[in-house]
Amino acid sequence: MLGVVIPLEDSKNKQASVKPLVDLTKADMERVNQLILSKAGSDVQMIPEVANHLISSGGKRLRPMLTLASASMFGFTGDAHVKLATSVEFMHTATLLHDDVVDESDLRRGKSTARMIWGNQASVLVGDFLLGQAFRMMVDVGSLEALDVLSTAASVIAEGEVLQLSVAKNMETTEDDYLSVIRAKTAALFAAAAEVGPIVAKTDKASRNALKSYGMNLGLAFQLVDDVLDYGGKAADLGKNVGDDFREGKITLPVILSYRRGTADERSFWREAIEGGKSDDQNLEKALGLITRYGGLTDTIARAQHYGTIARDALAPLPESPWKAALLEVIDFCIERLS
Repeated sequence: MLGVVIPLEDSKNKQASVKPLVDLTKADMERVNQLILSKAGSDVQMIPEVANHLISSGGKRLRPMLTLASASMFGFTGDAHVKLATSVEFMHTATLLHDDVVDESDLRRGKSTARMIWGNQASVLVGDFLLGQAFRMMVDVGSLEALDVLSTAASVIAEGEVLQLSVAKNMETTEDDYLSVIRAKTAALFAAAAEVGPIVAKTDKASRNALKSYGMNLGLAFQLVDDVLDYGGKAADLGKNVGDDFREGKITLPVILSYRRGTADERSFWREAIEGGKSDDQNLEKALGLITRYGGLTDTIARAQHYGTIARDALAPLPESPWKAALLEVIDFCIERLS
């Protein structure tokens, strides 16, 4: 089986878990799940079929939990955070539907993608429907600040998608270019999800900024760990095949680092494999060997840990609480998915 063993130097005796956050948000997440089912409904039969295919596919729903937790930690007790958390999940689901079309992906969380079952057109249009429902719920909440944060995130995510297209299969992509892509594509929604909680809780600007920084840096760490898992994880954990990023010609940080550190011949190999589409299993084995030789995985892990530390520091000034403790443990959980 393809893959490499990833050592984590700072592994703890106690494995970090998302369970404290799940337990704290359980009652509100039940309300979110009910709202998801309600708002994904439509008289057009294909819409709930496509939406529920992805919504029910077993994701952890981390982003809406961030919204619920970041509101509740400041004592918020209304229902605005439930509507915003549902909006966040719909935005995420819409981007997944669109991503799978753009990336021509066959699998998502171990299941056939919606585009493989209903086609590209239905996937894009149902994604648009979910975005529309998300904005309707934001308007229902009645907070212009929350609407501004989430609508800005939607625009930034779309920019990130286009930026990714512009660097696709281009081996001259720099680390800074790549970080710009994942900051927009992935981290922006984490940041917005965490920021709208304190907005509806009407807390101070410093607390709002702390949660925004936490979400942004957690999102960066989360994506970098995903990049590592594609070359060093297990198919069962990934919900896709190991090496799918390579087969699809995706430029991720382990590839960028290995390309830039390699010899002229090795850089030629990367260009043929990624830009030339020669991404068979034999070349994947060679790619794994080069990534290992040049520290592509270990250095990407180090980058993820760096952003995890920034996320941890962002929350440091906030009062101690079970909510804060759960959010801190999520950082370790995201990085420890590697072990």
